[in-house]
Amino acid sequence: MKRSTIAAVTLSLALGLAFAQKATAQIQNIDVLNAPVDVSKDFENYANTFYFADELASFDPATGKGTVKYTRYNYKTRQAFNNMLVKPDSIAANEFPATEYEASPIQPFAIQFVSDRTVRIKMASGPQFHQPTESLMLVNGTAPNHPESWKYSKTSTGHKYTSKYGSVEIIAKPWHVKIYDASGKLLTSTLHNSDFASTYTPVLPFSYVRRNSDYSRSMAPVFSLEPDEKIFGCGESFTQFNKRGQKVVLWTDDANGVQNETMYKPIPFYMSSRGYGVFMHTSSPITVDFGKYWAGANKMMIGDDEADLFIFIGEPKDILDQYTDLTGKATMPPLWSFGFWMSRITYFSEKEGREVAKNLRKYKIPSDVIHFDTGWFDVDWRNNYEFASKRFDDASKMMADMKKDGFNVCLWQLPYFTPKNTLFNEIVDNNLAVKDRKGNLPYEDAVLDFTNPETVKWYQGKLKHLFDQGVAVFKVDFGEAAPADGIYSNGRTGFYEHNLYPLRYNKAVAEVTKREKGYTLIWARSTWAGSQRYPLHWGGDAATTNSAMSATLRGGLSLGLSGFSFWSHDVGGFVTKSPENLYKRWTPFGMLTSHVRSHGEPPTEPWLYSEDFLNSFRKADNMRYELMPYIYAQAKDCSERGLPMMRAMFVEFPNDPGSWLIDNQYMFGSDMLVAPLFEEVTERDVYLPEGTWIDYQTKKVYQGGWHKIKAGDIPIIALVKNGTVLPHIKLAQSTKDMDWTRLTLKVYAAEGTNTATGKIYLPDGDKAQTVTATKSGSSFEVGQNPLNGKTTFKTEWIK
Repeated sequence: MKRSTIAAVTLSLALGLAFAQKATAQIQNIDVLNAPVDVSKDFENYANTFYFADELASFDPATGKGTVKYTRYNYKTRQAFNNMLVKPDSIAANEFPATEYEASPIQPFAIQFVSDRTVRIKMASGPQFHQPTESLMLVNGTAPNHPESWKYSKTSTGHKYTSKYGSVEIIAKPWHVKIYDASGKLLTSTLHNSDFASTYTPVLPFSYVRRNSDYSRSMAPVFSLEPDEKIFGCGESFTQFNKRGQKVVLWTDDANGVQNETMYKPIPFYMSSRGYGVFMHTSSPITVDFGKYWAGANKMMIGDDEADLFIFIGEPKDILDQYTDLTGKATMPPLWSFGFWMSRITYFSEKEGREVAKNLRKYKIPSDVIHFDTGWFDVDWRNNYEFASKRFDDASKMMADMKKDGFNVCLWQLPYFTPKNTLFNEIVDNNLAVKDRKGNLPYEDAVLDFTNPETVKWYQGKLKHLFDQGVAVFKVDFGEAAPADGIYSNGRTGFYEHNLYPLRYNKAVAEVTKREKGYTLIWARSTWAGSQRYPLHWGGDAATTNSAMSATLRGGLSLGLSGFSFWSHDVGGFVTKSPENLYKRWTPFGMLTSHVRSHGEPPTEPWLYSEDFLNSFRKADNMRYELMPYIYAQAKDCSERGLPMMRAMFVEFPNDPGSWLIDNQYMFGSDMLVAPLFEEVTERDVYLPEGTWIDYQTKKVYQGGWHKIKAGDIPIIALVKNGTVLPHIKLAQSTKDMDWTRLTLKVYAAEGTNTATGKIYLPDGDKAQTVTATKSGSSFEVGQNPLNGKTTFKTEWIK
């Protein structure tokens, strides 16, 4: 084969791989549609001009407003013993006329106190002539201001503010902002160029860059990372759980799976094991280097010319509570949504849907939702909001009949419209789609422009028509590919609107659902900060492999650490038929998640596998339905406190060093520890925090530490914290048929334990109530019923 032919084949293969994996495309510098925008490249381009934050130029302690002087730098090279060094050098201004521009500009700086745990730092690289009055990411559009919760004092080096939870010190020269906890421990600090005097490595300090290509600017807040510090969050990230040592690109992307570094659900928020969290309040692309390049520097490279940071002080629960106070807590979903969702890609007809409903009841698979995916239209995937008339004789009657039998119907849809879609011309003619710079469509598809109120009105009208027919909830699929260089109705470009698109999309569907159905519920794939207000979201297109199952858990844990209380995933994986053994182990993992859906390439229905699988699936599903009072009460508590139902171990046990190292098990609510089986095994190593733990299935008792634990009859390991009242309900085939007037309180208490507590939240309740059981002889009894007679209890001591 000729060398030119080999080269051509090689290039063809490379381009094919680049198309399939955008991350690889970026490495190879091949531009493909919607490739994540990595703004760190602008901070590595030494043709650009850099401005390092140097000293406090002015400051008013009463208002918290001032200015910071920046020193201008260029990077220069120096050869030493056959090694090229690159270091920043301060330089003079290069503009003409020299009298008109500042070599060392003075730029705005402000500090605001949102609460006694939350500090806001705002910086800008130039005048902000366009200041939106409200932010879609914040509750009510703005952040509160409570300066009275912090006490000011002048220091010899600058200024200091103190609350009962920590302090903020502003050092005038060299400029630093230092964050401390209440004990005086330094949590993190801005980094100045002088902090790198003891190294030959060029490290970017707190700064901004001015691109020589177009003179646009981007901020880079750079903060310290301390030894042993760990970083978590950033949305539904599937890479290593601890982000320390990683570079994370925050750009909504159709990740095409759950085992790469791109994300359907990036969130510009993270938390540290040192006791603080950071929300980067922007919708521009962001790249964060968590000590990957330089171990002690956390570089938040923000596409925007303004840096708006909220810093939260406290333990993980405090941080999540404060962050979701700011950006919104999840609305409590309806009870039926916590039941099992049956789906595949796809049911094509009323006949198929009715057959699935019939078989779910025939095989006694408790379930509450039947989902019709991409095939309910005349042409598969051609979303026009109309049931295929030739395949659905009477969709309204079908849904009404299903409702009587305890099933709610979910429908798939998306916000992109192909040229052959019957709605395409209507959307284009009425200016409802995103435009390009010429006024045409950026893509062949028409992409709904949710910044246009008329688009939202039109879109919600289409959904209302389906709600009127009996639909209960919509799958809010896609949303990650809003045109990056599109021009939106509000006048902004995709540089700022791309990441906001999922939030606008989620909001539009959630609001019409609330208006028409009385509850807030969606089933969405893409998100941005604030999307947690509109539950719920699922984990995207997982492969049908063990490694995809474990990556799914990491992604869910990371999203939970980013303010999302509710989350699900495709049980068994999505891409191909799930191997029976994998599906069997994945099922109880799904059943012990906030919400659960089987979905993917057929078959997904449990009766289409072996009899052994069907029985195993049923047992796991029965377990969930009997646990519904626990699940429902924990969901209510999570929605009120901004906590994830599926939570990382350290959220519940922040003072246990071992809990910060675990990413293959989790707490399901506050009282159950779950360890899925990620391989074809019947036992695995499980880490238990200090205390006594009781196996939910085998009733064996364990003490804190590492244990090799064998799974019970259901292929998963679940343990209950000693001293827990775990409320159960009599098994029903749907939540509609559950009898909440009689609950069984299973008391998990080892010998020597005299009291146990748990939470109960009734479907018509106002808030979750705590129930206490006290040992009386050889049993545990509830002395006082906190539910005002709305339910009665039967108590069982599990020992």
